[in-house]
Amino acid sequence: MRTLLVAILLCTTGLVNAQTYELGAFLGGSNYIGDVGSDYFIRPNQPAFGGLGKWNLSSRYAYRLSVIYTELRGDDAESTNAARLERDLSFKNKALEVSLGMEFNFVEFDLHDFSKPFTPYIYGGVSVLMHEDLYYTATTNAEAVADGSRSTFAIPMALGAKGKVGQHWVLGAELGARYSFSNNLDGSNPSGNVNSAERFGNVYSNDWFVFTGVTLTYTFIRKPCYSCYD
Repeated sequence: MRTLLVAILLCTTGLVNAQTYELGAFLGGSNYIGDVGSDYFIRPNQPAFGGLGKWNLSSRYAYRLSVIYTELRGDDAESTNAARLERDLSFKNKALEVSLGMEFNFVEFDLHDFSKPFTPYIYGGVSVLMHEDLYYTATTNAEAVADGSRSTFAIPMALGAKGKVGQHWVLGAELGARYSFSNNLDGSNPSGNVNSAERFGNVYSNDWFVFTGVTLTYTFIRKPCYSCYD
């Protein structure tokens, strides 16, 4: 029993000492997918920026927290759908996303070892999205107006690739789709006292939004014990 406890303690100490922390920024663009605007799934039309932090548990897994701000935008004039072109609606929605989840590296990405300086990765988790509650009226010239703010959950799904730049920097590129629990990011299904006759679009399909961009993080490395004397 004593030997087992010592072994567990040594393994735990090695894991803690091998952990790596990252802090950095995200810069890119966003686009919305739903009942108003373009039919393209990936077509950034607004800037998006924010910060992120990572807690690397191993060379494969990392917890990740990010905060990203953007203004989601949709315009029927940019659609290839004849019905949307004739309808000619548009909206802008200020949105702030806070996301927490786990990143998985397809290749072992050991920041203490430069023999494998690059890896693709996937990210998943849960997000909280704070956004404006929009609706349309006959006096707004087909542009949605805001009626307060709302918050909802979203499911983030991202695919990216990252590589080491020097000893402490990691540069990445990422494409991330978010499935929101809201059907009113575009003003098509307003809540509150808005007349239900003004609702339109697919009421059985919630809205999506996409972030496309690059990340740059600075690593805070705690070397494993076995490398302390290299």
